[in-house]
Amino acid sequence: MTEHKTPAFDRDRLLAWLAQNGVAATTHDHPAVFRVDEGHELKAAMPGAHTKNLFLKDKKGKLWLISARQDTVVDLKRAPKVIGSDRLSFGNEALLYETLGLTPGSVTALGLINDPDQRVTFVLDKALWDADIVNFHPLTNTATTALTQADFRKFLALIGREPMVVDFSRLNG
Repeated sequence: MTEHKTPAFDRDRLLAWLAQNGVAATTHDHPAVFRVDEGHELKAAMPGAHTKNLFLKDKKGKLWLISARQDTVVDLKRAPKVIGSDRLSFGNEALLYETLGLTPGSVTALGLINDPDQRVTFVLDKALWDADIVNFHPLTNTATTALTQADFRKFLALIGREPMVVDFSRLNG
């Protein structure tokens, strides 16, 4: 049985780490948002691509984080063939906390900072990879952090992550 440890990073430590490492980020506090279809008025006031993030586990036990533009359809029946996984289902709350230090509703690519062993494979929607500004929760769903694409890529490089970039829009046609 694995013991539940506190994640190395929470919102405050993440934002401090970004600043210390020269990753420019603008964070907006807001009421908790649990689903992509909530908070449209909040998002309208923040420029850039807003995201949906799916924490998944395949039949073989491999873990995946898919970050996509909020309006991108991610077909979980077609995705396994493209990303090289087995049948996908949502990862449970305990596994999400254990690997990324996150709770449901707060899933974010910024949670990869809590996965130094890289147990979770990161898949990024091409629409996000091409966006000038990307918006993610800073490990909590009561705020949104905006990063330029250059700063998002700098974050990924600093934590040693190379995303698998997938054009999900082409899977749905």
